[in-house]
Amino acid sequence: MYYFVKVAETLNFSEAARNLFVTQSTLSQQIKQLEEEFGTSLFERDSHSVSLTENGHRLLPLAKRTLQDARDCQNQIRDLQEMLSGELIVGVTYSFCPILTETVKNFIGNYPGVKLKIISKSSEELISLLRKREVDFVLAFKPNESYDDIESHILFDDKLSVILRADHPLSDRRSLSIKDLERQKIALPAKGLQARNALDRNMDINKQNLDICIELNEINILLDIVQSSHLLTILSEATIYHHKEKLRAIPLDIPHNQMEGCIHVLKKAYRKRSAEAFVKLLRESNEINERINRWL
Repeated sequence: MYYFVKVAETLNFSEAARNLFVTQSTLSQQIKQLEEEFGTSLFERDSHSVSLTENGHRLLPLAKRTLQDARDCQNQIRDLQEMLSGELIVGVTYSFCPILTETVKNFIGNYPGVKLKIISKSSEELISLLRKREVDFVLAFKPNESYDDIESHILFDDKLSVILRADHPLSDRRSLSIKDLERQKIALPAKGLQARNALDRNMDINKQNLDICIELNEINILLDIVQSSHLLTILSEATIYHHKEKLRAIPLDIPHNQMEGCIHVLKKAYRKRSAEAFVKLLRESNEINERINRWL
């Protein structure tokens, strides 16, 4: 069944075989055996393309559900044995990464039997991976839209802020408006990053009188540029957690600049004990508690 799903997803026997680490002849044999068991063709093949038959289309969602049920069963059995093992895959947005250091260190120290995998992508990409169950949960700021199939649990509140060097002439301000930024050179996060999404939600950046000299989709490079120059950028305050000695975060004075750090999980999906352990450590971390206490 796993072979069928992989071919259905790629519609390419060669690519599916590479992904499965089997020969193409082995894969073709397995698919032929499955078709004989069901008594129907699942794929239409010619020399140039592969496509699903009508019965193949009907089988695909059932096959995916069967495979997920099998994985859930394995996870539940492992948890019933009160053993934290297996693999935990966490999706994290670029802006969220800086506040995970303590949690990751504690988790791999406390649970050496669990293989921890961290995937950093944009929030839209991570939500897609969550829907396909390719990550166990997602850590990201609350998106603009809500999703019927996903639960979002708020961890902490944050603000969209102007990030600048500690010795910048504007670093002693309590807040900054867009007008304050008009005479400054600015490095912006690229479209698709959550800070940029929050900014674009509030205004048309192209209509502002801002000197934008660079746009980047890599947060660490963006922070390095700001740290080594007098350029400004706009990100969540949490982004500079490990750069507090050299950088400052000044709240941006615009409507609706609040950003809520959330855990996003798929509704009705089984939650691994390792996932619960990771979230517990995250909630107890100094990086999160500092933000919770600030808003109490």
